[in-house]
Amino acid sequence: MLTEVRILGRGGQGAVTSSQLIAVAAFYEGLQSQAFPMFGVERTGSPVKAFVRLSDTDIKDRSEICMPDYSIVLDPTLLGALNVCEGVKKSVIVNCGKCLSLEKKGYYVDATSIAMKTIGKPFVNLAMMGAFAKVTKIITLESINKAVEDLFGVKGKPEVVEKNKQAIKEVYEATKI
Repeated sequence: MLTEVRILGRGGQGAVTSSQLIAVAAFYEGLQSQAFPMFGVERTGSPVKAFVRLSDTDIKDRSEICMPDYSIVLDPTLLGALNVCEGVKKSVIVNCGKCLSLEKKGYYVDATSIAMKTIGKPFVNLAMMGAFAKVTKIITLESINKAVEDLFGVKGKPEVVEKNKQAIKEVYEATKI
């Protein structure tokens, strides 16, 4: 079972970090994983793409993902700037306070409001991993939390780790299936 994911955000929003978090969480689930960004002339605020491959067997493909199973959209303003559904096989997971018409099945959650409430800042990259977990059932909240601890606990800010874990849980619960 190979699953491919595209994460769309703006420079500085953590799309690359999100891809790494999914890959580490998938590893804890016993899966092979691969996370990589697509760099060009990106700068803060410009559209950014990051990708993840997950599989229960070895991953030999190292090419760009053109037809992902899922597309995760961190910034709702990208809905008007990019075709977020392009090549998507299954569904699109969008950080947005309202349901919009998409050409693919869409899941919507207002991760920005949840992040503001739990973290105190509009950092949605980690919070949206809760929505990914709920929609796909590929990784669990436990694996995501362990990945958050491993990736960010070394920075010595346990309160930041706990706030992000709370945001992930609340986004998971708020995502309607």
